[in-house]
Amino acid sequence: MSFFAKLFFLSAASCILSAAILGCSTFSDNPSAKSANAGSLEPQAMLKFLDVPVPVGLKNLPAQSYSFESSGVRVGVLKYQGKNNPDQVVNFYKEQMPMYNWNLVNIVEYGQRLLNFERENEVCIITMEPKGSNIILTISLGPRSQIAPKKAKSPVK
Repeated sequence: MSFFAKLFFLSAASCILSAAILGCSTFSDNPSAKSANAGSLEPQAMLKFLDVPVPVGLKNLPAQSYSFESSGVRVGVLKYQGKNNPDQVVNFYKEQMPMYNWNLVNIVEYGQRLLNFERENEVCIITMEPKGSNIILTISLGPRSQIAPKKAKSPVK
């Protein structure tokens, strides 16, 4: 065997051995796999309210936040700031909140984005407003109104 044939054989063998050791997925350049993960956000591990997720990448603003809980009634306004994409944050809440038994009531977009969620006895309003290159996310949580329907004084004719 000539010197160049041996060199080629050793190079090929080392490439095959490297691929076997590292695994083929390391060399994968599948754009659909990258784009599937690029558009979704993960929830943070530490949450003030365990059933209201917050996307990773947003920092809590404790000086602008408060929460109160007593006898099963929870009230709070939690503020966060970050560079997250607003469309991804909207999709995050549309996907995550139903996992915590929240029902989407509506979404209002007018410069700010407002997502209204409710469940049996609570409401949660999530607001996103742009602030420079950041967004300010506000989570407002409180009891659901228990207004009884009004009865008409006399039948409508």
